[in-house]
Amino acid sequence: MTVHPRIAAPRPASPRIAWPWLDRAGRLSRFKLAVFLLALAPGLWFTAAYALDRLGAKPLTAYLHAMGDWSVRFLILSLAVTPMRRIANAPKLILVRRMLGLTALAYALVHFTLYVADQKFDLARVASEIVFRIYLTIGFAGLLGLTVLGVTSTDGMIRRLGKTWPRLHRLVYPLTALALLHFFLQSKIDVSSPVYWSGLFLALMGWRLMHHLKVPSTPLPLLGLSLAAGLATVGLETAWYALATGVPASAVLAANLDFSYDVRPAWWVLATVILIVPLNLWQNRTASGGRGPVGRPAPAR
Repeated sequence: MTVHPRIAAPRPASPRIAWPWLDRAGRLSRFKLAVFLLALAPGLWFTAAYALDRLGAKPLTAYLHAMGDWSVRFLILSLAVTPMRRIANAPKLILVRRMLGLTALAYALVHFTLYVADQKFDLARVASEIVFRIYLTIGFAGLLGLTVLGVTSTDGMIRRLGKTWPRLHRLVYPLTALALLHFFLQSKIDVSSPVYWSGLFLALMGWRLMHHLKVPSTPLPLLGLSLAAGLATVGLETAWYALATGVPASAVLAANLDFSYDVRPAWWVLATVILIVPLNLWQNRTASGGRGPVGRPAPAR
């Protein structure tokens, strides 16, 4: 009688951790590692500043506001990936789009956690504030939405949701608008920073409108986009001050033409967006003919 040894069933392979600095093949990506470290830098800097009591008279308040500000910045940067990928002919940028979006979510979660800490972890009071203070209601709604997008951003969820996934993740645009409105409302009097980032958001939405209308991403349309973004930013700042503080529109417009005290956000938006024109010119000169016509609208995702 032959006794056959028992053969153990093979164990299922343990899932591999998708570290943010690795590519899909599991190899180190220097580009992704660099972006990951840059994404960590603001959080580490403000955490150290808070620990060393370098954030002024109200360090916790300054800390939580900084985390919220950086959440908005990374959210805008994540939306800029697709336009810049096309305009600057930089396909590698797509490798960090998800990372930037998750970084925005991480900073938003830290922002909310610090707010709870600022309220002495009184959850009943936190809930009451969220219900009765409109800027907190808006911010919390945006946080919930970003959390949903973050949870469904994995490869597995993309496969599971199928055609629903792109529709779901298009919610990032209204969620960004909510985040910017929250930014405005909590900034009180000086809204220079939210105006600037809102201007960039308008520029990104303008690029998507160009794509929808099949306008090529070539220097002349991009120059027009930069001018339109600057003017839209002036209009946004004027409307905000008129509605929120009663400052006459003429005073805001005059301030935008007076450089003796400060440079208004619209000019910074114009300068930022106009930088893409030389980038696009460089791309036109270096792109090979085999890649197809430069400037043809690429799928906007």
